[in-house]
Amino acid sequence: MKRRWTGPLLAAAAAGAFAYVVSRQDWWAAALAGLFPSLPQTVFPTATVGELVIQHLEVVGISSALTIAIGVPLGIWVTRASGKDFREIVAAGVDFGQTFPPIAVLALMMPLLGFGFAPAIVALSLYGLFPVVSNTVAGLDAVPASVLDAARGMGMGRWRMLRAVEIPLASRVMMGGVRTSVIVNIGTATVAAATGAGGLGSPIFSGINLQNGAFVLEGAVAAALLAVIADAVLAQVEEALAPARA
Repeated sequence: MKRRWTGPLLAAAAAGAFAYVVSRQDWWAAALAGLFPSLPQTVFPTATVGELVIQHLEVVGISSALTIAIGVPLGIWVTRASGKDFREIVAAGVDFGQTFPPIAVLALMMPLLGFGFAPAIVALSLYGLFPVVSNTVAGLDAVPASVLDAARGMGMGRWRMLRAVEIPLASRVMMGGVRTSVIVNIGTATVAAATGAGGLGSPIFSGINLQNGAFVLEGAVAAALLAVIADAVLAQVEEALAPARA
């Protein structure tokens, strides 16, 4: 029992420590001033690190939720009889979405959706589909045929079998895809600043424009720490689903 709670407690402690660190703007100012003593300004002036993290989480949270809402049903559909003929097309589509640069999607979306939050959400949602769809398909394909035959023998219909048998057995693999998608999204979401959506990309872009390495480091370090913490938390969710795989 103690071992079972060790991981979640450590992840919670790390998340709490991260929240405390990003709230201490004085620490960031002191550290960056020490690293870049020749710069007249070493912390991003428009928003604190804590405020930037909250903005970043809003973009990542909404875009990841849309990715999951689209990707999981799409992955389920192509493993059903009605969608099997479209499996290769869907796979090619999500592959293309993964390789197409998000910054290019932003450039294409801005004339349609304007400057701000919306184009960033669309770009990041499309970019994150590949691991969610592919892991959903892989998880469902890995459900043993003998288990499905047993479920049919018990009188289960297609939808009940999907809900009560297939998804629980595939849940850990599916969660692995969600985890990968969210972590990639955290790093990629820095491009959202290009459309005025804010987040940790704001000091990075500003630092590049002003040739201010302190701004760049401020955004990059905070984004990296956020990704590590998110990965640790989602790893615990994935681990909690391990018994469902058995």
